[in-house]
Amino acid sequence: MTMSGAWRRTARGAGLLAADGTVAASIFAEMSALAMRTGAINLGQGFPDEDGPAVVLEAARQAISDGVNQYPPGRGQPVLLEAIARHQFRFYALELDPGSEILVTAGATEALAATILALIEPGDEVVTFEPFYDAYGGLIGLGGGIHRPVPLRAPDYQPDLDALRATVTDRTRLIIVNDPHNPTGAVFARHTLELIVELAQRHDAIIVTDEVYEHLTFQAPHIPIATLPGAWDRTVTISSGGKTFSLTGWKVGWVSAPSSIITAILAVKQFLTYVSAAPFQPAIAAGLDLPDSYFAHIAAELEHKRDVLATGLRAAGFEITLPQGSYFIVADATPLGFTDGAELCRRLPELAGVVAVPITAFCSPANRADYAPLVRFAYCKKIELLEQASKQLANLSRR
Repeated sequence: MTMSGAWRRTARGAGLLAADGTVAASIFAEMSALAMRTGAINLGQGFPDEDGPAVVLEAARQAISDGVNQYPPGRGQPVLLEAIARHQFRFYALELDPGSEILVTAGATEALAATILALIEPGDEVVTFEPFYDAYGGLIGLGGGIHRPVPLRAPDYQPDLDALRATVTDRTRLIIVNDPHNPTGAVFARHTLELIVELAQRHDAIIVTDEVYEHLTFQAPHIPIATLPGAWDRTVTISSGGKTFSLTGWKVGWVSAPSSIITAILAVKQFLTYVSAAPFQPAIAAGLDLPDSYFAHIAAELEHKRDVLATGLRAAGFEITLPQGSYFIVADATPLGFTDGAELCRRLPELAGVVAVPITAFCSPANRADYAPLVRFAYCKKIELLEQASKQLANLSRR
């Protein structure tokens, strides 16, 4: 039987379709399985190894006990919609109507899926910044879009503005901005964000921002594009509670945008999951209302973890760029004699008892060679685990 359908272009867009038509497992699944099989320390996949704040966990337990276990409203529970609106005003002075300008989703990934599928037609061009979160490529392919990546280059991983100007055209429907950025940890400069707004206005494009690491920046303020002059009317802002509260398995995300755009996204979203995470929605609402000290603490704590792992990677012989945000450090393995990051990642459990992910997993096939020696390590782990990983990675410099 011939298996036709959208799966093929989705897999191709994600870089998982082989020449013979087979679909490979994602590198994340492969590396996590390798960590399980070998007992290596998993610094590949970006999930914390500690639970979130007790008050948020208890709010979920209380919601379950109170019977909040059936379908919530399609747009989300009012308690969470209102908490998101308060959060956006408190941190960014954005005034949102919780009933018409916010939509709760099954994590940021569903928010991205619903947004991309709702707003592009087959043949529309979608601009991203490369390396890019792998879901972007798959979802653009699923929607029949044409993916146009703009490269980010070491050491600072800021966009080449001339390349950005050349890539955004009248054929561009969406510009997807992941800031703070996964996998590089870059925080985009204000003038870059202003240029994105200018180009979107000039070419009548919609900006889609993926801001899930918004509270995890270090000496670099997070600037939501929607706050910039002229941006609100054409910006879709996406975030979630998973990274902020170390609760990635809860899958509670949200979209904010002008009501007409939210209506379009909801038209697609309601046929994806319909609704989700009923008892977790009031719990995430409780988290969003935590005091400023909580948000300052999580950033400071993560910055310390970043510095522990950065010190270990440098001692092991890697060249690194110190990230300004997110969970991740990009390391160049060239000084250690490795020019293929994917090969190194498959050997790391044997060489050092550690698992990482090659940056080529975040790149389109045509551009992977430009990023071949680069590897991503996650530092959203306990300090003692990062210290142990650093000790084990030191074995690389003694090879």
